[in-house]
Amino acid sequence: MTKSEELAKIHEKSPAESKCELKKTALRGVPGDGNAEAEVVFIGEAPGKSEDEGGRPFIGAAGKFLSEMLADIGMKREDIYITNIVKYRPPNNRDPLPEEKDACREWLHEELNLIAPKLIIFLGRHSMNDFFPDLKISDAHGKLVHKKFARIKTEYFLPLYHPAAALYDGSMREILIADFKKIPLILKKIG
Repeated sequence: MTKSEELAKIHEKSPAESKCELKKTALRGVPGDGNAEAEVVFIGEAPGKSEDEGGRPFIGAAGKFLSEMLADIGMKREDIYITNIVKYRPPNNRDPLPEEKDACREWLHEELNLIAPKLIIFLGRHSMNDFFPDLKISDAHGKLVHKKFARIKTEYFLPLYHPAAALYDGSMREILIADFKKIPLILKKIG
């Protein structure tokens, strides 16, 4: 069985097994999307309205900006894998609750361990704090973090601001673009 087929199996069984309360209000679970052989996995917070309706992560305005930044570093959506900490849209796009993150964690870990990327990139503080609760995004953005976790294979992490933040705050746009340009150099460094 290929990695893509195994990933499809994970996305088939996980919504049925998930105990996430958000299933009651969301239209559907939004699994990760992209290349099962990716060297880089991006992790966001939770699906928004567009994602809940379309069933794919990062297809709204933030996703469009993400695709533009990928193009700037010579990558495409097809090169990466992108997912969220929480797989169901919180009502009114509120922040996911700790129990909602807990309810989706096994699904996320299965995705990460199957793909086993060289680098995990956090898009925003929520995904970063799920792995590194003591870090502040304002201090950690654009800086490579190395840590071994018992439950996942990947050891290298890069926190970035969420693309949506740059859409609402123009000053963050340049910071995010500059941090994004570090990705190819980091991939080379970790080999």
